[in-house]
Order: sequence, then structure tokens, then C-alpha cells
Amino acid sequence: MKIAIVGATGAVGVEMLRVLEASTLQPSEVQLYASARSAGSTLPFRRRDLVVRELVPGPIPADVILASAGGSISKAYAPDWVAGGSVVIDNSSAFRLDADVPLVIPEINPDAALSHRGIIANPNCTTAIAAVAVWPLHRAFGVRRMIISTYQATSGAGAKGMEELLEGTRAYLDEQAVEARTFAHAIPFNLIPHIDTFQDNGYTREEMKVAWETRKIFGEPNLRVSCTAVRIPTLRAHSEAITLEFERSATPDEARELLGTAPGVELVDDPAAKRYPMPLTASGKYDVEVGRVRASLVFDGGLDFFVSGDQLLKGAALNAVQIAELLHERGALRAVTSSEVVSGR
Repeated sequence: MKIAIVGATGAVGVEMLRVLEASTLQPSEVQLYASARSAGSTLPFRRRDLVVRELVPGPIPADVILASAGGSISKAYAPDWVAGGSVVIDNSSAFRLDADVPLVIPEINPDAALSHRGIIANPNCTTAIAAVAVWPLHRAFGVRRMIISTYQATSGAGAKGMEELLEGTRAYLDEQAVEARTFAHAIPFNLIPHIDTFQDNGYTREEMKVAWETRKIFGEPNLRVSCTAVRIPTLRAHSEAITLEFERSATPDEARELLGTAPGVELVDDPAAKRYPMPLTASGKYDVEVGRVRASLVFDGGLDFFVSGDQLLKGAALNAVQIAELLHERGALRAVTSSEVVSGR
């Protein structure tokens, strides 16, 4: 198997390489691609240095391409990659809502990946972190309505977002002007209830992505989801407060029992010992932390709980590599014919 990472020098690309290094996959070759500015630099992989190549139009000689270079790059380049026989696991929003493109979280809908026609979409990081926690509860009790408030780290805007937080914090502490380049406002010591562009309904696109993508991944087109997305001044790991109304009543103890054995979930729920999900403890973890599980005071038989998950891992790089592992295990890595390529890319 030959694997390529596009956008290899970005925050997610670097994590993809690290996750791949620890993966069960044993690729015969790993290729790294980025912009001309990064070409010629090196990244370590299994005790050797890999040289980053400049991304140019045309096919890439790889069985699997892990793409994290942005939606415009994926839309422009992916048709050639697929036509050349590669399976593309795309981390951008370019194909997530396309009916012919599977949107996959392996813990939830692994079989969807097997129907790919050359492209598989990775979900939005906020969606992935919430969905892994909500899915076992949905299977047991049937989620009717879901309300989410997010607390999203600057890593959601990539390396430049984290850099802006660090630079801005230093400037603030030195009583200098703080410049907002990546975010709508200065991020140090602030909260910004604005991620992505505002839509006609008053919600941002980031908030709507959570609703649209959760419905697709769960196979529940009528699931009612409301989200408020907030950027906070942390470096890594997104957190979310989630309220669920169910078709069948659930108790906190029942939920803890399910979450304690759910794949991709670590139950961290001991308030008396001050143990609950936090970005500091969730950062660097593959599993999503879930805790503060309690009965809803609004929905009879509903639940409230808190989630923290590493946006760069389960929210992006880890999920992509897990999809590649799934395809390898199921024998679903194959070259597609030109007639199978999703049109209009």
C-alpha cells in the first residue's frame, strides 16, 4: 500500500503522519505533499525523514490519499486523484454533504465507507466529537432532539489560529495591541460566538454543519439539532455541552454504563474527585472524554453531559487514518473506473 498526505505540513497533516506512524497499517511508501513554500522540507516517519513534495495538478501514485489542504484544493484536484486510481479520504467540507460521497466515523457507520466511489469524507471536527459520544445513547434510547453549545479551541483554525492565540496573549500581557487576523476579534481572554459565515437563518455555517452532518452520519434526516459554536482561547481540543431528548427515557446510570464501554469514548465522570472532561486532559488522546452526565431539568427522561475531544485527532487526523485502516481490513481499497468517479468535482 502506498499512502499520500496532502497538506502534510499543516496542523492536521502533521497529526496524520504521527497517527499513521502508530497505526497498524504498514505502507510500502508514504508520500508528503504541500505548497511550493513547504516543498523540500522534511518530516520524521518511522526513524527516517520524508521529503515534502510540491503539490501539482494530476494524479498521485498512491492507493490512499489523506487530504487536508482545504476545500478548494480538494475540489480542484480530487477528480484527477480518483481517476488515477486513488481512494481519497478528504478532511475538508468539499464533499461531506454530497449524496454520492460517504461521510464516515468508523465507530458509527463503517459500512458506509465500503460504498465509496473514490472519495470518502471526514466529518467536521465538532460533529465528530459530539457524534462519538451521542451515538451509543441514540442507539439505546433514540435521540429526538439535540442541543449543543461548543467551546472550540484555536486549533480549529489550524496552526495559524494557535499561533494567533500565543502571539496575542504575549502582546496582551505586554500591554500591546492585539491583532485579529484569523478570527473576527482578538482571541486572548475572550470568547467569540462566531465560527464560519452567518447563514440566512441566523446560525453560522459551522453550527449548521453539526446539524447537517450528524443527520447524514446517523442516517436520521429528520433529527432535530440546534448548535451554538463559540471560539475560546485554548490551544487544542474542543469541548461541548450537550442536551438530549429521547424517544425512550434514559437515566444517568444507564448512560454511564453505555458510555463506559462505547468505542472511542472515555468516561471521565467523578465530580466528587474533580474528574470531568477538560481540554487539558483530552489533548493528545485518541478517545473523546465524556462526563458530567446528569438528568435533564428540561426534557423528562433526557440527559445533559459534557464532552472534550482532541480536534486534531478524533476530529480530523485520527478519524481519517481509521477510515484507511477500515478500508484495508475490509478489502475496499481499489482503483475505480472513470465511470465511477463522482461527476461535477
